[in-house]
Amino acid sequence: MKMKPFGTLMSMADNYSLRKYKGKTKTRKFCLFLQSLFPILDWGRHYTFTNFRGDFISGLTTAALCIPQDIAYAKLANLDPHHALYASFVTPLVYAAMGSSRDIAIGPAAVVTLLLGAMISKEIRDHKSHEYLRLAFTATFFAGITQLTLGLLRLGFLIDFLSHAAIVGFMSGAAIIITLQQLKGLLGIPHFTKKTDIISGIGSVKTAILHHEWNLETIIIGTSCLVFLLLTKYIGKKRKKLFWVAAIAPLTCVIVSTICVYITRADERGVLTVRYIKGGLNSASANEIFFRGKYLVPGFRIGAVAGIVALTEAVSIGRTFAAMKHYTLDGNKEMVAMGTMNVVGSLTSCIVATGSFSRSAVNNMAGCETAASNIVMSIVILLVLTLITPVFKYTPSAVLSAIIIAAATNLVNINAVIMIWKIDKFDFMVCMGAFFGVIFINVEYSLLIAVSISVVKIVLRVTRPKVVVLGKIPGTSIYRNIEQYPKAFQITAMLILRVDSAIYFTNCNFIKDRILRWLHYENEERAECDLAEIEYLVVDMSAVSDIDSSGIRSLEGLYHSLEERQVQLVLANLGKIVMERLQTSKLTDLIGTNKIFLSVAGAVITYGPKREEL
Repeated sequence: MKMKPFGTLMSMADNYSLRKYKGKTKTRKFCLFLQSLFPILDWGRHYTFTNFRGDFISGLTTAALCIPQDIAYAKLANLDPHHALYASFVTPLVYAAMGSSRDIAIGPAAVVTLLLGAMISKEIRDHKSHEYLRLAFTATFFAGITQLTLGLLRLGFLIDFLSHAAIVGFMSGAAIIITLQQLKGLLGIPHFTKKTDIISGIGSVKTAILHHEWNLETIIIGTSCLVFLLLTKYIGKKRKKLFWVAAIAPLTCVIVSTICVYITRADERGVLTVRYIKGGLNSASANEIFFRGKYLVPGFRIGAVAGIVALTEAVSIGRTFAAMKHYTLDGNKEMVAMGTMNVVGSLTSCIVATGSFSRSAVNNMAGCETAASNIVMSIVILLVLTLITPVFKYTPSAVLSAIIIAAATNLVNINAVIMIWKIDKFDFMVCMGAFFGVIFINVEYSLLIAVSISVVKIVLRVTRPKVVVLGKIPGTSIYRNIEQYPKAFQITAMLILRVDSAIYFTNCNFIKDRILRWLHYENEERAECDLAEIEYLVVDMSAVSDIDSSGIRSLEGLYHSLEERQVQLVLANLGKIVMERLQTSKLTDLIGTNKIFLSVAGAVITYGPKREEL
């Protein structure tokens, strides 16, 4: 089989996608292209009534959850509720046509809306100003452009810089900040800080308590709903068949509390309510986006950050459910779908939308079959917008705060934090960096902290790779790390080392120094035990996938350093690329082809002591 040219940017999946067009007519190629761009044209051909029944039930159930959530999440972004409801009407339709996940439920998400509100508030303090709303649309537009660009250019690997550890820490910190911010509505506090750090939030709560700036009826309504929501969530987790109880609980709270406030007129006694939700279809907002002026750059920056966070959350959710149901999720298609839906959303008065974990979990458990469940959910939201928005006039804000707090509890994953600590302490530092960054500084800087620590980790792993001593496992011809296999023994007059990394300019000097240190240390150890000095140093190159010119120069320097010590350099397990580059540089001639082996065992048989059992 002919090898691909080095440096090619095409993966096997890319080649497959190109091969499917080979030998087809222009019409067929165009149809295949449309099916690739709009997967609904593919799975829609095989859609059945059984599929519709599952999608219809799951769409209705998810809509019952997302209506109160959307109204509540709009508070996190400091925007009117209808903009969040619009996002659950327009964007799911676009995603249903272009997305590759069967289970993701699209709409505003707690973390993304919190991030959006926090970053826009830094630029414009007045949440009621028209510029604030325009900047929100601008950020949504550039969030979509960022996602679309990543998908079209196949740059999805960039979101992997937000590692699992970073996301766990970020989500946990965001959950605390979200909960703290919602104490304003839950306790009926009239004056509350606009800052998102934990110190400012606790200070506002303390001041309100000391000055009795709270409303008893609001506290009763809010805490009652919160207890009910947490109780139903617990029931849903314990008994999977009762998941629908937790799904309809938020809407139940909204309906019951709205009726109670209307009957008792508690709104006249200090209980804050939603007041008014604009109904009807979305208005066009293309002319509201800042394409010039002082808010263009902030809009791009906010949108890029929000878009990447939204994309990371959605792709994580999609991969989780795809693995559960054993189907393939196309990451690039997901990015294009997410980007397109947010660009369309920004032009139709929507805020940033993404895959919501709570809604997607409900969607999955309700028996969704395809992305058509998003279409059902969208139609229900449309009916709500056109028919019943006046009903929410008496909905108490405390209930919305309770819904947000209950949803925020899903963001905290203590078990994941413990597992990260057990597996990798450096990952734990990334997790804690994101966590403390959120609660003590702000949301966007926490991501920068987490990414910075992750980059430091990568740099350290690349520049400080492991060089381990190998020994022979008794009764076999296998050589393994003597620290991992204590029974493995070393060969007389030989030192066998394995380099666990590609050799580049960033680490070649470290690797060379590390090898020479091991040689010095082993000679001292063997001298103390009256063992023969090392005559051959065997370097196992099985983990060296690549080497550059600096690495080759370093190997040449190692060869000469060993020559001065009267130690011969032997190489084993060279990969194709490494071997080709050593031959091109003539280093193989310097070392000698008789010193290059297919395996460590072959080198030991040739140069090791004949008296040992090999």
